[in-house]
Amino acid sequence: MGKFGTFLKRQNIEISAKRYGIDALGAMAQGLFCSLLIGTIIKTLGSQLGVTWLTDLGQAAFEMAGPAMAVAIGYALKASPMVLFSLTAVGWSANTQGGAGGPLAVLIVAIIACECGKLVSKTTKVDILVTPAVTIFVGVGLSMLIAPYIGIAAGWFGELVRETTTLHPFWMGVLVSVLVGIALTLPISSAAICAALSLTGLSGGAAVAGCCAQMVGFAAMSFRENRWGGLVSQGLGTSMLQMPNIIKNPRIWIAPILTSAITGPLATCLFKLEMNGAAVNSGMGTCGMCGPIGVITGWFDNGVTPSVMDWVGVSLICIVLPAVICPLINLPLRKLGWVKDGDLKLT
Repeated sequence: MGKFGTFLKRQNIEISAKRYGIDALGAMAQGLFCSLLIGTIIKTLGSQLGVTWLTDLGQAAFEMAGPAMAVAIGYALKASPMVLFSLTAVGWSANTQGGAGGPLAVLIVAIIACECGKLVSKTTKVDILVTPAVTIFVGVGLSMLIAPYIGIAAGWFGELVRETTTLHPFWMGVLVSVLVGIALTLPISSAAICAALSLTGLSGGAAVAGCCAQMVGFAAMSFRENRWGGLVSQGLGTSMLQMPNIIKNPRIWIAPILTSAITGPLATCLFKLEMNGAAVNSGMGTCGMCGPIGVITGWFDNGVTPSVMDWVGVSLICIVLPAVICPLINLPLRKLGWVKDGDLKLT
């Protein structure tokens, strides 16, 4: 290891796909959850109940999405306190300048600003001035230079997905549902991806279907091994818990993926399920029931009076169908010996 490599190690800078593509992305989703997502839920609750202070509280949390994401990213990158606190300004600037693609802009800009801040952290006797100055100058400067273009690119791609889903609801329902569902189970953040691409409308509904198929599907399919604890931890927590088992036997993933390929087009073609709430909800599935809650808050926020069919659609797509279809698909896989007892056991 050369001198520069030793310096990077001393400053706790690790340039890797895992650090930036998994750790930072996953942390960004948590920042979104603790600001924009929970703020949207509280705001909707306040508006429906006519409680002004609840609406204002939710709006305040909603508006802090940029700083919350940036600080979460800094935390995942193991930033020092001076860098971490400076990222609040960076997050606000990147999210504001990035427009519809704000979350993606925050991810890119906050990573660069954080690592630049870490480069100079505790290397001078005036660290209290140098570290925040470098972090903020780099972060806010980059926000002004590139965040608008990142936002345009992310918005364009998201619009392409949304428009294509509207034009071809069946095939895009399959594609979006399967891909976002897979992303949810992988150690990356489907919620952050959906937020970065502003995945709403029919495409957001397909994403919800895919995530729910993975979470509820794995929970129901593995009930004999994991019982009620596994049902709750996977159904309301995350299907990512099955990743060690998937690595051991990838065939256990067949049933949830096929389930998402079925529920996705049902969501887009039959029930016209749309995510008109915060885009981050599209990638949450039944984690804290955020996927269904996002669909429901979207109705009320947009003045839509849901029909009986709407309620039936949400219930079937998010819970009932994955709980029934996934174990049924898994039955022949067990008979073939592709999936055996204990393959789905959580450790």
